[in-house]
Amino acid sequence: MKRKFLVNLAFLLFLNFLIKPFWVFGIDRAVQNQVGAADYGFYFAILNFAFVFQILLDFGITNFNNRNIAQNNHLLDKHFSPLLVLRFVFSLLYFFIILLAGWMIGFDSEQMFLLVIIGFNQFLLALILYLRSNISALLLFKTDSFISVLDRMIMIMLCSILLWSGYFPNFEIAWFVYSQTVAYLLTALVTFLVVYQKVQFSWSKWNFTFYRAIIKSSLPYATLILLMGLYSRVDTIFIERLLPEDGELQAGIYASAFRLLDVANNMSGYLFAALLLPMFSRLLKEGQEVGGLVKMSFNLLFLVSVTVAAISLFYAEPIMQLLYSQHSSETLIQYQLRMHETAIIFKILMWTFVASSITYIFGTLLTANGNLKRLNLMALFGIVLVFTLNFILVPPFKAIGASVSSFVVQWVMALAQVYLAVRILKLKLDWMYVVKLLSFILFAVLLVYFLKQTHFNILWQILGSGVAILLLAMGLKLLSLKSFFRNLVQEKT
Repeated sequence: MKRKFLVNLAFLLFLNFLIKPFWVFGIDRAVQNQVGAADYGFYFAILNFAFVFQILLDFGITNFNNRNIAQNNHLLDKHFSPLLVLRFVFSLLYFFIILLAGWMIGFDSEQMFLLVIIGFNQFLLALILYLRSNISALLLFKTDSFISVLDRMIMIMLCSILLWSGYFPNFEIAWFVYSQTVAYLLTALVTFLVVYQKVQFSWSKWNFTFYRAIIKSSLPYATLILLMGLYSRVDTIFIERLLPEDGELQAGIYASAFRLLDVANNMSGYLFAALLLPMFSRLLKEGQEVGGLVKMSFNLLFLVSVTVAAISLFYAEPIMQLLYSQHSSETLIQYQLRMHETAIIFKILMWTFVASSITYIFGTLLTANGNLKRLNLMALFGIVLVFTLNFILVPPFKAIGASVSSFVVQWVMALAQVYLAVRILKLKLDWMYVVKLLSFILFAVLLVYFLKQTHFNILWQILGSGVAILLLAMGLKLLSLKSFFRNLVQEKT
């Protein structure tokens, strides 16, 4: 299983690093620069608002289905068609709730219109994820990897025409949203056709007994996703609602930094979790040992996240200035202040990336083991904590306060999940290993600091930092090339 994990992880990372960096640093960055921080903040706040309620589209079925089909491949034909029907029913509930909630918190007509389009996009995205859960549950990781970047490839083509062809002056944020709609529609169609070849599809009759059993089984997953969505995505909603004078601008500043955190999670943490959930589920059902896969995947993701966080700590401002240009509506002083504030938020959020990376490993392990009740209790505490911290920190400190809130909550959740996994699954806790991890963080930060004092070009400083941290990990035996290649060439388990 280690070999399968490494081979498919390498292929998945290759595709994502081929496509997604251009999407983030080419397209998404260009959109933010074209429309300005306030308009992008307007879009980003509504996107996160719609995302919070996304669980109503899925009700935990995707994660339940991934784990269930990975353990019982023969159930795919029986479950696929009725679950697809059920998801369309859930979509009606989702639209009713988000529109009602948007009206209750005071969205105006422009915000409500954009909410409808973004809500439809979220429906398509959730549908794609459900269809992909069937593909990954069958361990068809290469097919799933291609589909994982297909929507971005389509959006890159569409947005490139809109941004740079010269035929569409004065780019509007709504065009960005419409491009997502087209890309998600085409990707959903392709994904459905792939799954259709693997199952006996039919529009089954409404079966109350079956649906009741499925909803009961998926309810813990639904609750967990809802609670995690609330404590991880609610920050911009607080910023936009608690700051009436400059809420949209502050939300846009927060979004400029958060987008890179989102990218880091999607290009590493989420990819690890997508591969690990069916693998952990299969190993746990068969009674096989999971400690080796847990440690190997954790070491790799911890190395990546600490490297990114350490470099971001010292190069945040030049990175932000490289990515975001001065908008026509702001003065040079306003731009410099915006970049300075964005850099502070970026430093804080990149250290939450380390915490969320821990969650992607241990939260996925606990999900595969079926420990949903305890995960839900932890997530409920996370919501109470994030609401409390945002109400306290956002009014005086604005977007920076929201980033501090996110940092605290993500680290509390990560450490709690590690403790729970060690206790429930009887994982061996080597305190010397913990000391190595803490030493790695400390020395990684010091290495970046000392390299920043050199007179080399900034690009060489960053590249040198990455190489030095990699050598540090090998020196502390957190990464072993010998073990890596041994796992890569061993026979399939």
